[in-house]
Amino acid sequence: MEENQVVNKDLGGLSIRDIFFKYIRFLPAFLISIAVALLGAFLYLRYTTPIYRASGTITFIEEKGRGDKLDEIFNSNKTQDVLAEIEVLKSKPLMERVVTSLGLQTTYNAVGKIKTLNIYKSCPFRMEILSITDSLRSFSMGIKFVDDQHFQINNESTLYSFGQQFQNAYGRFSMKPAGQEFGSAKGKEFSVSWNPSPIVATWYAPMIRVSPKIVGSNIYNISIDISNQQLGVDIINQLMREYQVFNLEEKNRATRGVLSFVNDRLDFLQRDIDSIKVRLRNYRKENGITNIELQSENYFATMTEAERAAYENSIQLEIAKMIEIYLVDRQNAFDAIPSALNLQDATLNGLVEQYNALQFERKKYLDASVPEGNPMVKQKTSAIEQARLGLLENLKNVKRSYQRIIDDNLRRSGASESQVKQLPEKEQKQQEIVRDLEIKENLYKFLLEEKEKTSMQQASNLANSKILEDAVGSGTPIKPNRRGIQLLSFIIGLGLPAMFIFFLELINDKIYTRYDIEKITDAAVMGEVGHSYSSSVLVVSKTNRSMVAEQFRIVRSNLQYILNKVEKPVILVTSSFSGEGKSFVTTNLAGVMGLAGRKTVILEFDIRKPKILSGLKLHQKIGISNYLVGKATLEELPLAVPGCENLYVVSCGPVPPNPSELLLDERVAKLFAWLKENFDVVIIDTAPVGMVSDAMTLGKFADATLYIVRQGYTYKKQIGLIDEFYKGSRLPRISIVINDVKLRPGYGYYGYGRYGYGYGYSGGYYDLEKDNRSVIKKFLEFKWFARLFNRK
Repeated sequence: MEENQVVNKDLGGLSIRDIFFKYIRFLPAFLISIAVALLGAFLYLRYTTPIYRASGTITFIEEKGRGDKLDEIFNSNKTQDVLAEIEVLKSKPLMERVVTSLGLQTTYNAVGKIKTLNIYKSCPFRMEILSITDSLRSFSMGIKFVDDQHFQINNESTLYSFGQQFQNAYGRFSMKPAGQEFGSAKGKEFSVSWNPSPIVATWYAPMIRVSPKIVGSNIYNISIDISNQQLGVDIINQLMREYQVFNLEEKNRATRGVLSFVNDRLDFLQRDIDSIKVRLRNYRKENGITNIELQSENYFATMTEAERAAYENSIQLEIAKMIEIYLVDRQNAFDAIPSALNLQDATLNGLVEQYNALQFERKKYLDASVPEGNPMVKQKTSAIEQARLGLLENLKNVKRSYQRIIDDNLRRSGASESQVKQLPEKEQKQQEIVRDLEIKENLYKFLLEEKEKTSMQQASNLANSKILEDAVGSGTPIKPNRRGIQLLSFIIGLGLPAMFIFFLELINDKIYTRYDIEKITDAAVMGEVGHSYSSSVLVVSKTNRSMVAEQFRIVRSNLQYILNKVEKPVILVTSSFSGEGKSFVTTNLAGVMGLAGRKTVILEFDIRKPKILSGLKLHQKIGISNYLVGKATLEELPLAVPGCENLYVVSCGPVPPNPSELLLDERVAKLFAWLKENFDVVIIDTAPVGMVSDAMTLGKFADATLYIVRQGYTYKKQIGLIDEFYKGSRLPRISIVINDVKLRPGYGYYGYGRYGYGYGYSGGYYDLEKDNRSVIKKFLEFKWFARLFNRK
């Protein structure tokens, strides 16, 4: 929980200036990444096949009814379902017609070193197919031109010329020039492939897109995205024309079916009328009737009126029987009832229109290549059967109604016959034959009129679409988007390093700048000590004016404000864990104290892992542990450091088995009392506070605490530990010293701290400290290599 708070506080405190300096130092990485990304974009654009768009405009015409009896006939011309027409436009059967008409079964490709392009009409030759071995099998042939007139097939040694026939396993072919100037073909390679029309149609049909040009209107754009612009233009133009032809063919096929039915009925009635005429002629001849005498109109007035009504209803009855015969015949199960067969019954006509509409909807699904097993087709088939049964049931009622009317009129006629019994039987028989003849002739006349109407319908059939704009190409490729890809590559080239750097910063849990510390804790930063390339631990001396030596002098000056006029201060030096340079800082801080004329002693209280004496190249067997167990006196402990005036050191002595318990001995208090009497400054080098409790035990003897933090080594969560000690006053007057600070390009203001130590070299304030390490050693101590092998 504490670590998360530290990270959140770190991220939340970043300013624009911080972000800029953090990223600007990686400018070479950004430049290289952008260059690589742009190179990748260039190669992608160079070798990716461009895609062009060809589009044309078509409108679907919705014809209005004319408001008269012919409206029923012309009603079949209306565009009822635009979505169904769009599916027809995108259907494979229609595309197959386009492929066949344009000859797209043969594909011409230019073979390059990296990519192959469809050259369509830009090919310098054309292949004539004289015969194909298997028309259901695709094949491909490689063509390589030796010169402008001779070529090889599939790298065979035989040379062929234009016009010369050649034969192989695929069939017999010949080549001819394209008839246009395409430049020299010498040395160029081409690939010619042939595929059956259904296969080619399956390539292009899914590529067709139909979308409204104006929302709410019947104007639609038909487009295709394809690698060859001219090929796309030709496909769209031919598709719109083939759709019109297909639509007209469908309409004419329906009217031809009606005309065939009407012609069959006319032939049948013509034979029936001829038979009645022959019978009438023979009857008159047999009975010697040369002229029919007019009878009294009074006797026949009622009979004539009844017979006329019976005759009119007989016509309607015959039409109803014809419709019933048409519906019963299963060969007409999925054909519309001819609009020529009209009855005066409004209910029956409505059912006929509904039946025809269902037939038309089912046919549209089948024309759009929807299989008969499709649920929608099955639903339409079931609805057609239900409508047919309903029509048959209604026809029975209609027939009974007409028959009842006929019977009523015949009864009226029979009543009138009783008044004309005086008429000769022969004339009555003749009248019956004449009446039968008139019925047939009127029915024949009715069908002739319907035939003319149907012929008018066929002549008036127009395509239900109109081409508003022929297809044109986009001119420039729509894919790949050159500017978009270049911009995307630039963003990727810029973003990947930024993301990587951000990720490194996000997972970074080490201290690198003074600002990293100040964001986490309120404890003051006493000073910053740069990286020393000296082979000696003690770098301060009277004659040393190096940057590191001057930084220790600044720390000495800043201590005056912390100690607040303490006459003989005791300074505790600790850290979070081993390796942060605690002994190095202790030694040099004591050195600058001694150079200031103050008698200073270093206590090597890091009993478990002492480094002070070894760093100063001193050897003393007697130390603190000897004193604490009563085997040494206080006067024997201090050891003067050679070459360093006023500097002494007290070693830790042999490492005891119980160092923590020894520090609780009352002799420790006597030790500090004696040291304060005999020395001006006491500096305690204690064990890391984050690992053992020694520093906490010795803290009661100290006047101030210097907490050592090493750049790139100390974890941020350890700064949280310092903040706990500071706020809880668990150690006296805690201040922080940043050790091993290196100038990090891009961090600017925070390079060597806020005191500007990094500018001393050019200003002449410091002596230049040279890096005498070998190249191999530098490489071994390089940050990433050191991390890889856990080097400290």
